[in-house]
Amino acid sequence: MQVLTAFLLDALLGDPKWLPHPIKIVGHIISFYEKIFYSEKYGKIRGVLFCLSVLATVIAVVSLVLLAAGYTAAFLERVLNIYLLYSAIAFKSLKDESMPVFHALVKGDIEQARKKVGWIVGRDTDRLDEEGIIRATVETIAESYIDGIVSVLFWMTAGLFFGRAAIFAWFFKAASTMDSMVGYDDERYHDFGWASAKLDDILNFIPARLGALISICAGAFAGMDYRRAWRIFIRDRLNHKSPNSAHAESVFAGLLGIRLGGGAFYSGEWESRPSLGEDLRTPEPKDILSAHKILNISAVLCAALILVFS
Repeated sequence: MQVLTAFLLDALLGDPKWLPHPIKIVGHIISFYEKIFYSEKYGKIRGVLFCLSVLATVIAVVSLVLLAAGYTAAFLERVLNIYLLYSAIAFKSLKDESMPVFHALVKGDIEQARKKVGWIVGRDTDRLDEEGIIRATVETIAESYIDGIVSVLFWMTAGLFFGRAAIFAWFFKAASTMDSMVGYDDERYHDFGWASAKLDDILNFIPARLGALISICAGAFAGMDYRRAWRIFIRDRLNHKSPNSAHAESVFAGLLGIRLGGGAFYSGEWESRPSLGEDLRTPEPKDILSAHKILNISAVLCAALILVFS
C-alpha cells in the first residue's frame, strides 16, 4: 500500500513549495560528478563512469537516510519512505504546470501563454502561435505522463518485490534527471551523455509501451475515439528519434484528433521531426483539459494495476 499511499498524496498535494525536494539533491550530485568526469577525450568511457558514480551515490544516499531513520524510529523510517516515494511522482504537478498555459490562452494572452509553456518545454516558444502552444503543451503532458508517472510507478512497484521501492524509484529518477541534464546529442554531450541517454531509453522501454496502452483504455473510458488512437499508435509510435517518446504522444494525438510533432525550434535552430496523428481539426485550448482528462483516468488505471500486482 505504500506506493498507492504515495500516489494519493501526490494527487492531493502535488509538490508543496515549502518542502525540500530530493530532485534538487540529485541535480547537485549530477553537477558535481560532471565537473569531475567531463572531458572531450574518451567521452563515452568517462560518461559511463559518470553515470555509474551518480547512480551509486544516489542509491547510497537513499539507503543511508532510510537506515538512519530506521535506527531512530521505525515510524520515522516509514514516513520518510513514503515521502521519498511521493516526491518521486509528478502527477499533480504536471497538471498544475500546464494549467496556466490554458488560462492564458482562454484570456487571449498569447505572450503570457508563450511564457508559461516555456517553463515546461525545451523548445523555443517565442515564435509559437496558439496552435503551436497547444501542441507543445499536449506533447509535454503526453511525454511527461510516461517518465513522470508511469515509469516511476513501474519501478516503484518492481522495487516492492525486493523491499526497496524508494531505492528503485530514485534509481530511475537519477537516470531520468541525468538524461535531462547531459543526454543531448550535441557537440558537448554527444559522447559524454551517451550512457545516460541509453540508460533512460532502457528504463522507459516497457513503461512507455505499457503507458500507451493504458492511455488508450483511458480514452475508451472517456468516450474518445480509442480505435483511431490504436491505429495511430501502431502507425506513428516510432516516429521519434527516441525509441519511447512517440508512444504516448501518438495515442494522445489519436484520442484528441489533432496532429502533434512535426518539428520545432531549439536554441534558434529548426529540428525537423515526423508528425504524429492526423490533422483532423485545429487544436483548441480545451485540448489541454482533454489531455488532463486522459491523464486522470490513466492515473486511476495505473493505481488499479498497482493494487492488483503489489
